[in-house]
Amino acid sequence: MPPQRTVLRWNAYEHEHVPRGSDWYWALGIVAVSAALTSVLFHNTLFALLILIAAGVLGMLANVPPDLVRFEISDRGIRVGDTMHRFEEIISFWVEEENQDRPLLLVDTIKFMAPNLIIPLENIDPHVVRSYLREHAEEVPMKEPIAHKILEFFGL
Repeated sequence: MPPQRTVLRWNAYEHEHVPRGSDWYWALGIVAVSAALTSVLFHNTLFALLILIAAGVLGMLANVPPDLVRFEISDRGIRVGDTMHRFEEIISFWVEEENQDRPLLLVDTIKFMAPNLIIPLENIDPHVVRSYLREHAEEVPMKEPIAHKILEFFGL
């Protein structure tokens, strides 16, 4: 097996960290307690407990800064941290540059647990990434998933 040739390599944070003030945590607590009380009024205490636990976890995760991840594109595929996504597993890709303060590489894969990859393109030219990936995968227009935007809003 010939050695893999790394073509592109960069580091970026998993997501943009938004510091939250105490008002955000108060709002989270008020919404969670209100929803839990409503759930108790409808005789669903288990759901109320689930709401309170989810709000607590959300509050803790919103305070954690993102990790710096290493990204590589080589002859074999796209490496995100320690995970290699081979080109055989990649269905299509798209480089999203419009309406973004930072460009994103959107990758659709056949993997069950990670079907969509959203990779920030910081400190690297998006045009170089696009031109290299065109040789190995199909370029299909995609949008960032709504779930990812919601998680980014909460700072996760």
